[in-house]
Amino acid sequence: MKITAVKPLVVHAEMRNWVFVKVETDQPGLWGWGEASLEWKTRSVVGAVQDFEPMIIGEDPTRIEHLYQKMYRQSFWRTGVIGLSAISGIEQACWDIFGKSLNQPVYKLLGGAVRTKVRMYTHLGGGDMRSVYETQWSNDAKLFADRALEVVAKGYSAVKVLITPPTESLNSLAAYRSAEQIMEAIRRAVGEKIDILVDCHGRHSLANAIEFCRVLAPYRPYFVEEPVPPENVDVLAEVRKASPVPIATGERLVTRYQFREILEKLACHVIQPDLCHCGGIWEAKKIAAMAEVYTMGVAPHNPLGPVANAAALHFDLSTPNFLIQEDMLADVPWRWEVVQHALVTEGGYWLPPDAPGLGIEVNETAAGKHPFEQEVLHPLTVRAHDDAILDW
Repeated sequence: MKITAVKPLVVHAEMRNWVFVKVETDQPGLWGWGEASLEWKTRSVVGAVQDFEPMIIGEDPTRIEHLYQKMYRQSFWRTGVIGLSAISGIEQACWDIFGKSLNQPVYKLLGGAVRTKVRMYTHLGGGDMRSVYETQWSNDAKLFADRALEVVAKGYSAVKVLITPPTESLNSLAAYRSAEQIMEAIRRAVGEKIDILVDCHGRHSLANAIEFCRVLAPYRPYFVEEPVPPENVDVLAEVRKASPVPIATGERLVTRYQFREILEKLACHVIQPDLCHCGGIWEAKKIAAMAEVYTMGVAPHNPLGPVANAAALHFDLSTPNFLIQEDMLADVPWRWEVVQHALVTEGGYWLPPDAPGLGIEVNETAAGKHPFEQEVLHPLTVRAHDDAILDW
């Protein structure tokens, strides 16, 4: 069996473009799908996928480790998140082919299931980003609480919230009070059986991050995610040491080499590799195995498309130190028209699929109804000083 073509397919899904990758083979009717979506870098990722195609045409798609090493190392210049996203999409598609060729779901090729179901969490509004934006710049604690109750009503036992405002290197009392009041309202609304995950999107400095963790601690967040920017691991390690609540990070890191410093410095409690960016399913398994040595849990990042959902499920089912999986099932109403699937959700959990490969198939006709559009830069991480002159 040989690879005959590698084709990117872009689908505009409002907040982001999904970048699907189709790897075709010389076996009639046998191909695989992966996902390489990377916000605001769509054309760059598509170009990277096309650049990798000549490297792997004629190769056996089931030699996944070999293909990964070839794309990563033969490029000579070590690639960052754009190239690794392209590699991730190609790699996932090869796993899909491998599973289909053996008539087995991918998780069985990864060592088999170590759990019977996969716990999920989602965002306020269930992943509807309009709801996220509505709450993000609001100080209305009741609005946050109501959105959280909507998520719980769908069966989820955990919800992610963005309640810490963008801050400067030092911040006034008002920002802490606002976050505390919103967190208190959410906790009162959902009770103690629901976990609350707090995402900071790397907005804060060392001092602010530690203070937000202290302020939120009485309401027992499941973890506080990316409290500081990812560039300086020593700063994150200081937050982790001072924080009374668990710290999670890793969505903006690629390959085991970038995670190595996080692990060695014990800079977090939970790592969050994104299987569409870090190098794919097999690289994520290596990262998780490294984290297991340090008794760290794994909560994969995934606010992306439906192929990414499928890839994450197979990883989660087969990874012993997995904790909880992010999903984004309500981003666009036509999500499951573009991708047919064998995924079953029940009470806030994904159940193991029986279908071969990743258990999905992209409907290219339906995908064609949503062609590429330039994404609108959203303000999740942008911070302008009050006296700055900036046109975002």
